[in-house]
Amino acid sequence: MLTEKQIRRAPKKDYMNEAQLEFFKNHLLELKRETISHIDEARQRLADANRETDELDRALTEEENRLRLRIADRESKLLPKIDEALKRIEEGEYGWCEETGEPIGIERLLLRPTATLCAEAKARQERLERNFRDS
Repeated sequence: MLTEKQIRRAPKKDYMNEAQLEFFKNHLLELKRETISHIDEARQRLADANRETDELDRALTEEENRLRLRIADRESKLLPKIDEALKRIEEGEYGWCEETGEPIGIERLLLRPTATLCAEAKARQERLERNFRDS
C-alpha cells in the first residue's frame, strides 16, 4: 500500500489510479472509525457527567457538556460525507470535481478527503455564498 509521501510524489498521470484509490479508501475508513469513536466517547462522557452540587462546578460541567454536544453534532455530520466519498471511490468518481470534472488534487484530498469540489470551484462557491449573505 502507498504511503502519504508516495501519494504526494506520484506523477500527475497516475492521478486516482488503483493504488491511490485504495489509499484514500483506507484513509476514509480510518477517519470513519475515529469519528465514530469520538462520538461514542462524547456520548459516554455526557452520560457519565455527575451532577455537581457546587454552583460553579455545575456551570463548568454544563459548559463542557455543551461543547461536547457541539463536537459530537459536528462529527456526526461528517459520517454521511465519508460514506458518500467511499461510494464515489466504488463508482470511480472519487477525486474529480463535481462541478468542473477536473482533478480535485492530492493535496486537497489529503487535507479534506470528503471534498467534492476542486479548490477553484470551492472558492467560487464560497464567493457566491458570501455575496448572497451580504445582499
